Amino acid sequence: MTGTAWIEAPYPVLVVDRRGGLVRINEAARRLLPDAASGDRLDERVPSWLSDAHRRLCDGSPDAGSGPPAGPIRDRLLEAHPTTGDDGDVVWWLVDETDRRFAETALVDVRARSEILAEVSGALLSTLNVRRCMEMGAAMAAEHLAEGAVLVAPPRGRRHPLTFARRGGPVTRAARQVDVSGVPGLAEALQGFPPVPARWIDPADIPDWVVPEGFTSPVGSVIVTPLPGHGVPAGALILLRSGTERAFTESEEVFARLFAARAGAALSAARLYTEQAAITATLMSELLPPVLRHVHGVEYAGGYRASKDHERVGGDFYDVHPSADPSGETLVVLGDVAGKGLDAAVLTGKIRNTLHALLPLAEDHQRVLDLLNGALLSSHHTRFATLVLGSVRRRDGRTRLRLTSAGHLPPLLVRADGTVEEVATRGTLVGALPAVEARTVETVLAPGETCLLYTDGIVEARGGPLGDEFLGTERLKRALAECAGMQAEAVVERIQMLAAQWLHDGRHDDMAVVAVTAPRASSLTTAPDTAGTAGGTRERSHRDGHGDGTAVAGGGGG
Repeated sequence: MTGTAWIEAPYPVLVVDRRGGLVRINEAARRLLPDAASGDRLDERVPSWLSDAHRRLCDGSPDAGSGPPAGPIRDRLLEAHPTTGDDGDVVWWLVDETDRRFAETALVDVRARSEILAEVSGALLSTLNVRRCMEMGAAMAAEHLAEGAVLVAPPRGRRHPLTFARRGGPVTRAARQVDVSGVPGLAEALQGFPPVPARWIDPADIPDWVVPEGFTSPVGSVIVTPLPGHGVPAGALILLRSGTERAFTESEEVFARLFAARAGAALSAARLYTEQAAITATLMSELLPPVLRHVHGVEYAGGYRASKDHERVGGDFYDVHPSADPSGETLVVLGDVAGKGLDAAVLTGKIRNTLHALLPLAEDHQRVLDLLNGALLSSHHTRFATLVLGSVRRRDGRTRLRLTSAGHLPPLLVRADGTVEEVATRGTLVGALPAVEARTVETVLAPGETCLLYTDGIVEARGGPLGDEFLGTERLKRALAECAGMQAEAVVERIQMLAAQWLHDGRHDDMAVVAVTAPRASSLTTAPDTAGTAGGTRERSHRDGHGDGTAVAGGGGG
């Protein structure tokens, strides 16, 4: 017989003869098999997996498994390792593998759940659409955690947005007025309180509105857990299993809370993005250039392109403020704030609002510029701006303009014969110096003639054959000469196309352009007497906004 060291072994040992009879067992084996004794048949005291392994060993049959035989005995999982003695008896050493197998299974579960959580985070955070996020969250919960899932969002008015998912079925949405107090723990979960244990929830108490369509089996186990958000609860998640499935375990409840935390964070981010996008769109609508149209018989058209194609606003702007009646002056404003992007756009918004407030003083360009200059100097902004103010009036069949530049490029006039003139108005920047100096020039547009206002982004568009040359004023004038007699909208489109073709893919500043076109003779109701006036201009100077500035500006337009 094999040596006697096995008697003191700390784990069970059975000595079995070749015929399957128990020869001896140690103390550890007696605790495991209290009914076993020497002389008993092995197959009468141990499970078949062990007795079959002994028979195969004695018969010389190859073992079907790749490792040592293993199986349960009572509530333990054991591996059997044989040692054959000289007398033919076999010593079976039974090694308890319960804890190791449990740890391995737990590790596999942890890895699988970690992969699920990573998948959930990646999928849900890949969309900032609230509806899509809710649908994906409910569907993944039904797939990985339960047979059915219901995502309950915070109420909108008296209705709760609900998203239903069933494993293998479609995801459905509804907005219903429901009694959340009828689901144990749901009212608390929607307020962000910790979930109640699943064992406290009686499935019989679950109302019908919670059960997804197609979930025909009686509900056997329920989890209700909050969806934590960024400071505000993002909703609640209800998980359902039918009575034919095993109930949720404690570890599954913990996993459900981890899942809900990921889903809640993604849903909260999607809602926050949606809210911010709505706010941005509202604010942006006030910053975008207006759509221009005919005003009191005069054509107006404008075009704008931000310095970056993905941006909608920037430092260039324009506005047209019609007079209350056709006999009054329509104020046209085009400007350029130093800088680009959103910071510049914020200042353009302030300038536009200030100019709108100064409309009662619009007849006095110098006064408007002085007040705007003071407003900019007293603000926290350190940027300055250039402006062109234009007052347009139709009187006696004539289109009269008063143009005042504050540090801006001179407007260009496109005459009926294709001649292009620079309007000799000039002045100093707004928001940079204590006082603004500006010169106002008065002119008249004959039928079909156009006045073009533009920002430096047009003439400083860098590109061309070599890719590093400015478009320049002369090229702009040549292009405008070809626009004689065109409508205002066509002139703007032509200039925008010219700049875009010159740029190719190069970088550029903000670009804005406004065209003011006198109505053509065919559209006039009264034949204008423009002989000797078309193309004529008068200049008036304003110095420092003092002295005769107000009187000069107030007398224009007639």
